[in-house]
Amino acid sequence: MRPVVPRVLLGVRRSVAPPKCFVPRHALTTQRQGLLHSTCRAFSATARWREKVPESATKIAAGEEGGEEDERKWSTPLAKQLARAIQATGPVPLASFMRMCLTADIGGYYTGAIEDGRDQFGLKGDFVTSPEISQVFGELIGVWFVAEWLAQGRQGQAVELIEVGPGRGTLMDDIMRTIQSFPAMVNSIDAIYMVEASPKLREAQRDLLCGDGASWTESKVGYHSVCKRGSIPIVWTDTIKSIPIAPNKMPFIVAHEFFDALPIHAFQCVSVPATQDDPPLETDKSSPSTRTTQPTLQWREFLVSPSPPGSTHESLKTPPSQSRATPPPDFQLTLAQAPTRHSLYLPESSPRYRALRSRVGEGALLEICPDAALYAADFAARIGGSAQHPKEKPSGAALILDYGPGDGSIPANSLRGIRLHERVSPFAEPGLTDLSADVDFEGVAEAAVRASEGVEVHGPIDQGTFLEVMGIRQRVEMLMGVAKARKDGGEESAHNMKTASERLVDREPGGMGKVYKVMAILPEGEGKRKPVGFGGDVVN
Repeated sequence: MRPVVPRVLLGVRRSVAPPKCFVPRHALTTQRQGLLHSTCRAFSATARWREKVPESATKIAAGEEGGEEDERKWSTPLAKQLARAIQATGPVPLASFMRMCLTADIGGYYTGAIEDGRDQFGLKGDFVTSPEISQVFGELIGVWFVAEWLAQGRQGQAVELIEVGPGRGTLMDDIMRTIQSFPAMVNSIDAIYMVEASPKLREAQRDLLCGDGASWTESKVGYHSVCKRGSIPIVWTDTIKSIPIAPNKMPFIVAHEFFDALPIHAFQCVSVPATQDDPPLETDKSSPSTRTTQPTLQWREFLVSPSPPGSTHESLKTPPSQSRATPPPDFQLTLAQAPTRHSLYLPESSPRYRALRSRVGEGALLEICPDAALYAADFAARIGGSAQHPKEKPSGAALILDYGPGDGSIPANSLRGIRLHERVSPFAEPGLTDLSADVDFEGVAEAAVRASEGVEVHGPIDQGTFLEVMGIRQRVEMLMGVAKARKDGGEESAHNMKTASERLVDREPGGMGKVYKVMAILPEGEGKRKPVGFGGDVVN
């Protein structure tokens, strides 16, 4: 019987039972050159925990009490909508707040822009990602998938490319341009799937991958068009669940800065005095007795409620690490005084979480992302099969690139807000502020091997290490040579290329090469073969 948690063998997490050639781009685009010194999303964060506020204060903050002249002014329409929801239901879990802020139909950061022409990415947006910094990043991801396709037998058909959270489509465009150098693999690809919930981002991806204003059709699955590279069908879906799982498919999945944007639940371990009658909230259907005859350690969930009316950055004690250029935060974290259904279940779902309570005790902090486990399990089932989707021969691979601890520790206190390339309070200007949190890579690995006996997990390793092993320096030197041969602006272009690549592999504290990690999910192979970039060689 295989264990719930993955074990480590030769640097591979796995269940017990039964990854050279480029198409050169003569220079970085003007857009990417301008992003070399802008701010990325990789920040450490310090959220401010608050004690539970009285219900009356919540009503006043939401504008329920007082006359029309006293109605509170909210920083965004979404903030007002959230406040009204909290007024009706009481403080909400942090995960619910994050989900609304990022994906609400009206005013959501990704799905409901309330500013014309707003772009989350790039110099004029809020943050810059690795594919926007250098084309070489996406090229090396493409090379990695080619290497895995070769190592797994060069399957001639039923290959799928899947990207979750594709942004503007830059990464997939660079991947596809690179794969064009391997016609046999191009011919093996049945379809490209882009998992994207934002209508505006879907249009941007279509224009880049298929051509400006390219036509597309709609079906029950999503939107359909054709890639300008290789005439491969592209399908856009709102969720990965819309992509069929078939035993003959070889899926190559990439998730770049996707897991960090998934909603998290946050908890703190508290000491409950003896004989305390501490029932769950009224909305909790489980309602087990929590009366104790001796002091016990229990988890309490952090909830989101409106900040008091008239609050300022000073009164809310906005940390110095966060910009005060925004309006004061509309919301704050409060600590539930009683168990919630999430605090009763989620911290007990993994031995790692239970061990944290025993090891640290009172005051321990914990962040859990159930959606991350769901996506990891889906990736694993597509690659290795599962009880619901049997697969005789595991095939394919998933590459996850994001930020978070790479030493197996559990993220805590990592929620961050980003606005116009600056760290801001994650509770300021909902819908205009990007929210993210550290990825629990060990939890992702645990969920993958638990979901499928046909997979193993490699990593995480530092992004700098991965890119250097994949040949980033050699590729940049080649591009620099091409750039310098040009008469106009060649030296400047070459300098920009070098600066960009150095940023991607920077291992200084806070550098992208250190903060960002890379993890791979592969078919189970008893640790006999390591993928390229993780200590293995190209297999022809």
